Amino acid sequence: MILRSAISNGRVLRCLAAASLAIGATAVGAVAVPAAAHADDTEFAPAATATIHPGVMVESPVGQCTANFVFAEHDTLFLGQAAHCTGKGSASETDGCKSESLPIGTEIKIQGASKPGELVYNSWLAMAKDKPDANTCAYNDFALVKIDSADNDKVSPQVPVFGGPTGLRELGLPAGTPVYSYQNSSLRQGLGLLSPKQGLNLGDNGGGWTHEVATITPGVPGDSGSGFMDPDGKAFGILSTLNLEPAPGTNGVGDLAKEVKYAQEHGMDDLELQTGGPFHPPLPLPSLATSSPQAASDSDSDGDSGESAASATAPDRGMSIAPRQSEPNVTPAGHDGDGPAKQAEPGVLGGL
Repeated sequence: MILRSAISNGRVLRCLAAASLAIGATAVGAVAVPAAAHADDTEFAPAATATIHPGVMVESPVGQCTANFVFAEHDTLFLGQAAHCTGKGSASETDGCKSESLPIGTEIKIQGASKPGELVYNSWLAMAKDKPDANTCAYNDFALVKIDSADNDKVSPQVPVFGGPTGLRELGLPAGTPVYSYQNSSLRQGLGLLSPKQGLNLGDNGGGWTHEVATITPGVPGDSGSGFMDPDGKAFGILSTLNLEPAPGTNGVGDLAKEVKYAQEHGMDDLELQTGGPFHPPLPLPSLATSSPQAASDSDSDGDSGESAASATAPDRGMSIAPRQSEPNVTPAGHDGDGPAKQAEPGVLGGL
């Protein structure tokens, strides 16, 4: 597991899964809506039949993560994932500006695809050259996997169960705001009912680069990179860390607008989030907020500093959830090999 210093000098554990994995080719929990158009005005696949969509598993040689949203640059389609999903460092190597990653061009297996994808952008690799400020180094955890053009007709940008995203949220998120996520760790053994999550934002930190989020059940190894949406269905973040204290089981969620902007400034000039149609929020949750209304209004949502009232709710310690490592000779469906993918048993999860 990889530990990372938080702004409060605590620790976090990344949500990258490190056990056995079998990637199948079935879309789970999609809501049937008409196909949406992407950047070059080509039609996406209908959500009910698409096999590549937000929430599918993605697997690098390091381990398994979860794709967050679909992106496009002209006629090229991408899945977003966490940068640490291809991280090579030990548990103590946590600074994205210093931690090593597998190189651009690394093959990434995609659930539901007939061909592997390709790592084309990684914020950790970009920051190693750019050397930005401490908050950016600590929380910019975003990567892009190019989908092979042969699989473009299998893609839908719609998030299973919830629908959306309806756009990209470019403002901070006040404490107490409901949040929604679809997570797909192989630990859940394909049980789709365990994937939809809802919860609350506890506050923003790190100059607006990270949101501290509590859901009914937290993200676990293999959920790294999962997307988060606000009550309007706007994409605002991706799952990066599991916190240990003072609120055990909460998650650190990187700010997607900041991460996308950084990518656009570092080689992905025309990158755009692809929308997935109407958003269907579930029934409201009972209040889980630990912040007062005043704390919510004082939340570090404008990115001016990491020391706002919301910082008081940030965890002092945590764990960033590490990847699940695939077993040798486990062939995902749609790749070379005979018969369906092997369903492997989960392995030891480094203390989780």
